[in-house]
Amino acid sequence: MLNLLAISGSLRAASTNSALVAALARNAPEGCRVTVYDGLGLLPIFNPDDEGERTPREAFDLIDAVTSADGVIISCPEYAHGVPGGLKNALDWLVSRDAAINKPAMLVHASPRSAYARAALAEIMRTMSFALFEETALEIALLGKKPPEMESILAEPVTVLAMRDTLSAFADFIRRR
Repeated sequence: MLNLLAISGSLRAASTNSALVAALARNAPEGCRVTVYDGLGLLPIFNPDDEGERTPREAFDLIDAVTSADGVIISCPEYAHGVPGGLKNALDWLVSRDAAINKPAMLVHASPRSAYARAALAEIMRTMSFALFEETALEIALLGKKPPEMESILAEPVTVLAMRDTLSAFADFIRRR
């Protein structure tokens, strides 16, 4: 069983990115379990002086979750042509750790209008030595949708199949490593 950790880069209650990672967890193919990380908003601002013995519990929980996962999935909005501060902060907590080194990772998208954030996030993750899976992309256009509309789109058979196919391809990537 592959254990995948899904992270939404958004803190909004009605986040399209959070809806997407929750749907991935519900629709994981056989042999995969997707756990949604929900501690992004609890992380203190990264400070290198707080590493080591002073690492806050919330940061340690993130580091442990990434370390123990077989792969990481991130769905991220774009704010002012960049990666939201909360997600960048989470990644900063991983920088000096081994958690990201050669860790398979995949980006998924809830908006076709996040090209700048996608590029920036991919660059950050490559710099951190994540093994970025880029063979298959999953983009489900949820931008501007209300929660009932999002859930309807995410439950469509073609969407469920796309999620399962993408997760299966990511699982194959992980197994080949």
